Amino acid sequence: MIKEKDYTTHQLIRRFLPYFKPYRGILVMDLFCAALTTVCELVLPLIMRHITNEGLYNLAGLSVRTIGGLGLLYLLLRAVDAVASYYMANTGHVMGARIETDMRRAAYAHLQQLSNTYYNNTKVGQIMGRITNDLFDVTEFAHHCPEEFFIAGIKLIIAFAILSGINLPLTLIIFLIVPVMIVVCMTLNRKMKGAFSRQRNQIGELNARIEDSLLGQKVVKAFTNEEAEQQKFEVDNGRFLEIKKESYRYMAAFQTTTKVFDGIMYLAVVVAGGIFLVKGMIVPGDLVAYTLYVSTLIATIRRIIEFAEQFQRGMTGIERFLQIMDADIEIFDEPDARPLQQTKGNIAFENVSFEYADDHNIVFKGLNLQVRNGEKVAIVGPSGGGKTTLCNLIPRFYDVTEGRITIDGEDIRHFTLKSLRKNVGIVQQDVYLFSGTIFENIVYGRPEAGREEVIEAAKRAGAHEFIMKLKDGYDTYVGERGVKLSGGQKQRISIARVFLKNPPIIILDEATSALDNESEFAVARSLARLSEGRTTLTIAHRLSSIRNSDRILVLTEEGIVEEGNHDELLEKRGIYHQFYLAASTL
Repeated sequence: MIKEKDYTTHQLIRRFLPYFKPYRGILVMDLFCAALTTVCELVLPLIMRHITNEGLYNLAGLSVRTIGGLGLLYLLLRAVDAVASYYMANTGHVMGARIETDMRRAAYAHLQQLSNTYYNNTKVGQIMGRITNDLFDVTEFAHHCPEEFFIAGIKLIIAFAILSGINLPLTLIIFLIVPVMIVVCMTLNRKMKGAFSRQRNQIGELNARIEDSLLGQKVVKAFTNEEAEQQKFEVDNGRFLEIKKESYRYMAAFQTTTKVFDGIMYLAVVVAGGIFLVKGMIVPGDLVAYTLYVSTLIATIRRIIEFAEQFQRGMTGIERFLQIMDADIEIFDEPDARPLQQTKGNIAFENVSFEYADDHNIVFKGLNLQVRNGEKVAIVGPSGGGKTTLCNLIPRFYDVTEGRITIDGEDIRHFTLKSLRKNVGIVQQDVYLFSGTIFENIVYGRPEAGREEVIEAAKRAGAHEFIMKLKDGYDTYVGERGVKLSGGQKQRISIARVFLKNPPIIILDEATSALDNESEFAVARSLARLSEGRTTLTIAHRLSSIRNSDRILVLTEEGIVEEGNHDELLEKRGIYHQFYLAASTL
């Protein structure tokens, strides 16, 4: 597994802020509306203070007209509050959803650029969780975070100013409790963040477990291992429950702490306010206003504290998003890279060494190889000898550790990745068909191609005949990963896809090894047509499929140990001869 980075809250917020930039107009308007709702809320205690004091000390001056005017003012303020609240709830949430969409788009684009090494070491379930579920909370976070803190800031400042004007000593007593409350709550917050982070990670593990089991359900049933899979699921599911219970313990402690501090603040108002009232340091109307403002202050602090759970969920989602965005792009275009055009297909490996970056497993060292334009070269050897890895270096699925690979004498790193890979066609043993129709899977080789070109490619791949026998022809739905088609049919569709792409360089990675004899024969004919006039590298276990190759290489851990055509290698009576004899006895 790849070691992931940890971030401080400051780093997460700093990295998240640029996503607000396209929506700064909406954000400013949202905060303006938040300010309006706050002002509307803070006016009520002043109205109550005025009515109470007038009623106690100047009852004659308190007319129905005055009360009606104050009522009308408050009604107007509530109307403003309603409009502002609607904007915040509607447009503010849409802003959060757009930010979530932008982040998901950025994450997906970054994932497209990551090398095979990343995917070899990261579970797909974890990746899917990060760009879907983890970003759901970002919508709420992006909307509410600036809003809640802005409102809290306004309320604290205005409340402190008004309360200080009413009674400074009592105000200081109340506000001395606030820092203690914040320190305790921040401590619990950090623990909550850790619990939420572990919870999200375990959700990813659980998704990966479910995905692995469901995709392999045929194997599970074939070996009657349903109980074993259920037990594995129970372990991961139980671990998720334990982590969630831990997070709820911190949440409970968090909420209980806030209630305790609420009580302490109200107690201070009742006791200290009562004493000040007895001593004549505060009048009843002011105490009423004071109590209402303290209620508002406590509600504000409670809201921020309750928002802390959402805040931590948002922080966790942003952190897991950034762990994708900060994954190194190992394969990229060089600054001076140019398009590869009209290649002849001459390939050369010059003193090439390669080892995997994650485990430093050396595959080969100092390898030299020349493949001429239009030559058909087959590569055989024991498993783990580096056959597939060697071919994966040509389209730069991995980069060489030392040396260089050239096409027509030019280092492949001098070409743009897109143009390089457009000139290389790959047919693999494990065919991947996308969920969709046969037409959609073939046209994937060249999306701008027309239907006639797709049909012609299918004919050349030997796939047209069986496609037309299907109920919906080229519009037949193939199912997830082509589950509705046989192995031979899937392989011929993948060959048609490469025919449509029409690259000058072809890599055949054990393209017939998983097929039955009849399917192998049909696919072999398609591959022979595909290879005509193209530089072709074939990886094969079945030696019968490469007897007519121009050259056969025997690749082992020591490198290329034998080279020649079929007859020449048999005469040497070396490793190839041993392979041939072993195959003949099967």
